[in-house]
Amino acid sequence: MSTTTAGNAARDDQPALGGPADSPFVRACRREPVPHTPVWFMRQAGRSLPEYREVRAGIPMLESCRRPELVTEITLQPVRRHGVDAAILFSDIVVPVAAAGVDLDIVPGTGPVVAEPVRTLADVDRIRTIDPSDVSFVDEAVRLLVAELGETPLIGFAGAPFTLASYLVEGGPSRNHVRTKALMHGAPDVWHALLARLAEITLAFLRVQVGAGVSAVQLFDSWAGALSAADYRRFVLPHSTTVLRGLADAGVPRIHFGVGTAELLGAMGEAGADVVGVDWRTPLDAATVRIGPDLAVQGNLDPAVLFAPWPVVEAEVRRVLGEGAAAPGYVFNLGHGVLPETDPDVLTRVVALVHEASAS
Repeated sequence: MSTTTAGNAARDDQPALGGPADSPFVRACRREPVPHTPVWFMRQAGRSLPEYREVRAGIPMLESCRRPELVTEITLQPVRRHGVDAAILFSDIVVPVAAAGVDLDIVPGTGPVVAEPVRTLADVDRIRTIDPSDVSFVDEAVRLLVAELGETPLIGFAGAPFTLASYLVEGGPSRNHVRTKALMHGAPDVWHALLARLAEITLAFLRVQVGAGVSAVQLFDSWAGALSAADYRRFVLPHSTTVLRGLADAGVPRIHFGVGTAELLGAMGEAGADVVGVDWRTPLDAATVRIGPDLAVQGNLDPAVLFAPWPVVEAEVRRVLGEGAAAPGYVFNLGHGVLPETDPDVLTRVVALVHEASAS
């Protein structure tokens, strides 16, 4: 795919701008005027696309993340198909943890599974820090993508320390995070040592992506909504702050996202991000009040709405756009990731609708 094709896919309806740093997406993250509301979708790289399933056939997830040319192809697919305003690197939140020596696998239909869960200080000590050479495949993939994408910005990402810790402590996905919370409250020294190590790894991983040329980064705290506001502030916020404020000199917007975080939005807004992602449970205008007037917001169409008839989808997109207009900067997205069974044509129509309905 040529640079021109990828770079123009999201730009057919607007004048050429001065590169990714002046794109509608980056401008919205910085609370600057935009020609239209930018839109991209979490988990747009893969999941619902038949071309993704074709190129990944027979290749395990972790192996897919370690092949720069395959990562490049998968990341570009939704830009070609949907005309989104930003690409997001195809990867997984456990990639840097695996690079740090943790024995894990991403099991189809289950998710990350850890061979030896972390429960003691000795377990934490076995998790080493990482340097750029440990994730050189990510550096290579980002550089390939930046060259291909042209004016379309690329979003890098990582898992937040709490969400990574929940996988490591539980040994895999968990509904109630019982072992995680028990460790948090019962052995706070172990807990803080673990999250400090994960914050160090996450920051190093994001710095590799920034150094290779991403235009923004997103910190995913998928399981933070399992916590009370008091526990979040005591056990999690300091470590997320280490990551986000550690990128203050990186020169790229920082996005902070979690699921089920309505009561945590104010605290999440304090961690050092420029944009706070909001899931579908909280109206964006209400979220803006909780987050404060100095940050942009991202979100938050319910991914399940995409399965409804188009008139319903259109009405919901317009409602979300209206609520997002209350924020000082706004990026349209889903309230969580694209579901695998989603019709890709609906996503393409949503992008066109967002651009048309918000054009200035």
